[in-house]
Amino acid sequence: MSQNFEPHGKHLIAGEWVGGEKAFSSDPVSGPSHQFSVGMAADVDRAAKAAEEAFWTYGYSSRTERAAFLNAIADEIEARAETIAVIASQETGLPEARINTERGRTTGQLRLFAKHIEKGDYLDRRHDTANPERQPMPKPDLKLMQLPVGPVGVFGASNFPLAFSTAGGDTASALAAGCPVIVKGHQAHPGTGEVVAGAIDAAIKKTGQHPGVFSLIQSNVREAGEALVTHPLIKAVGFTGSVGGGRALFNLAANRPEPIPFYGELGSVNPVFLLPAALSARGAKIGEGWAGSLTMGVGQFCTNPGVAIALDGADVDTFAGAAQAALEKVLEQPMLTAGIADAYRRGRDQLSGLGCAKARLASKAEGRNAGPDLLETTGDEWLANPDLHHEVFGPFGLIVRVKDEEQMREVARGVEGQLTCTLQMDDADTELAASLMPILQRKAGRLIANGFPTGVEVSDAMMHGGPYPASTNASTTSVGTLAIRRFLRPVAYQDMPAALLPVDLAQA
Repeated sequence: MSQNFEPHGKHLIAGEWVGGEKAFSSDPVSGPSHQFSVGMAADVDRAAKAAEEAFWTYGYSSRTERAAFLNAIADEIEARAETIAVIASQETGLPEARINTERGRTTGQLRLFAKHIEKGDYLDRRHDTANPERQPMPKPDLKLMQLPVGPVGVFGASNFPLAFSTAGGDTASALAAGCPVIVKGHQAHPGTGEVVAGAIDAAIKKTGQHPGVFSLIQSNVREAGEALVTHPLIKAVGFTGSVGGGRALFNLAANRPEPIPFYGELGSVNPVFLLPAALSARGAKIGEGWAGSLTMGVGQFCTNPGVAIALDGADVDTFAGAAQAALEKVLEQPMLTAGIADAYRRGRDQLSGLGCAKARLASKAEGRNAGPDLLETTGDEWLANPDLHHEVFGPFGLIVRVKDEEQMREVARGVEGQLTCTLQMDDADTELAASLMPILQRKAGRLIANGFPTGVEVSDAMMHGGPYPASTNASTTSVGTLAIRRFLRPVAYQDMPAALLPVDLAQA
């Protein structure tokens, strides 16, 4: 495909590109705006019925067949690399280098899931052999394995137009599990979504899948998302987005006549605890590194380390000075959408207006642009003002000066659920770090030593989730191969003839 790609603006529903009566205009950072159909409840219903029909074959297909399908999707995405780089950069303002890296992550996780299901370990096959002689009752033969739940709804994320959107981690893990997928595309990058949906459609045709195994519904209205979550044929939902939007959809999923799991990744400030020996030895270096992590991608990462917590004193002065100097060199840049930029300024102004934190650096960026902002407060103020704990999505940093080690632990106990918590520490900090660990293990899904949380490895051992509001289910991840467990359920077979068992269980 060429750089001259012109989106047609239609939905992909069960192998057909379908238009609608209403349209919305894209709002790219650069390049021309395009018209896209507004998906409504009727479009979701058609896609859901096609997905249910597809499940009767796809849900019972072999792991080898599904792995070939995932690899074919990756191949088709790579075949459209040039087009994706251009339109995704235009729509989001992200540089092409970032888009190309994210494309590699997207195809890499598709191929990772293909290898994962071919191994078969995810099936968690178990067998308790029968013992007819056991007293007082005979013991039955029991076999167990994981099976796909059925059609899955996925919401594209604003901040990752590829890795968390149309063919992102939720879609890849659901398809790997054997679940057809309906994606509600994000209105911030509909053209990118259309190109990737075309790649999936080509892979469906290449590998002979039922066309209902994937659909993309474009929309900028709530009706489509609400219809997806509440449709009786949808059996689980994956979501990445705001706390407000995610919680509203979570409530809809829970209040259905048949409640379904809603796997939402919502908000996180990813606190960094700066321990005394490390701060004394390398406070300036840590400050520079924190500033770089804080402003990566204009701060629009779910693992953005928005809060730094340290013992008050000269060493935190060194850290704060280095961080501020680094942030002052960061140029304002466009955010993913005008709405996100407006929300960033509202959140920043709300915290600044509390009167309990002083500004070290205040951006004057306007419109769609944002620059870094840096505030500072005390441990006493932080503990007394829960509003300071809330995420400000963007290049926003807050330094919390605590008066002693016990207050640092008190602050740790007071943080909400997080995706990550980080310890900057040296050997001499081990005792303090050890006292924090039992607290932080209850607060976050991933704990980091002497690094920064931006950058999430897609692997078997990755956990990208955490206690609410980081996510709606602290036992699951949206990154890494463990993500497949969200779209599976265990089924046990008692004294079942081998001829009636699933092939993967009969052959185990």
